[in-house]
Amino acid sequence: MIALLHGKLLEKHPNQIILQTGGVGYDVLIPISTFSALPDIGAEVQLRIYTHVREDALALFGFFTADEKAVFERLISVSGIGPSLAIKVLSGLATSDLIAAIRGGQVDQLVRIPGVGKKTAERIVLELRDKLEGVGPALAPVPSAKPAARLSTLEQDVLSALLNLGCKASAAEAAVRQAKNAGVPEDFEPLFRKALELVR
Repeated sequence: MIALLHGKLLEKHPNQIILQTGGVGYDVLIPISTFSALPDIGAEVQLRIYTHVREDALALFGFFTADEKAVFERLISVSGIGPSLAIKVLSGLATSDLIAAIRGGQVDQLVRIPGVGKKTAERIVLELRDKLEGVGPALAPVPSAKPAARLSTLEQDVLSALLNLGCKASAAEAAVRQAKNAGVPEDFEPLFRKALELVR
């Protein structure tokens, strides 16, 4: 099993990267929190890897921090949650907020994540509330705000991430514009989090 990859970042998207190591390019699926922590294309990066093996496929899921990977592994232990939904859950809330929501039984926070219904949210809380010992919060950078007149490359990345989570295109774009106008710091993760709150 692949547990860690260190190499050159060839491509990055809000839900997926290509990482070159040892002459091989690995397609790795990632949550939003990992995307926002990635360096520029061409830089070296190291990710913790979860290798998901099925009869018909082998998929790699990458995480910037140990906490992200630990929460992911606990999420996929919940009945009815596979790796794809677990990545969406990790993308829907910052890692520290997700841990707090599960520990605090905040089902209302979890159901705001696209793809998570009330029953799934209740199952996550029920099965994981007491299984997050040793998993601490991850800190996210908060840079200064700088509003843009139209959708920038950053805002297009946020829009793409919302679409990957299953949001409708028109609603997602409106949410990105509202988040931008709300004076959110012009960095991927805070803008994404605000847009996700606003999307209808």
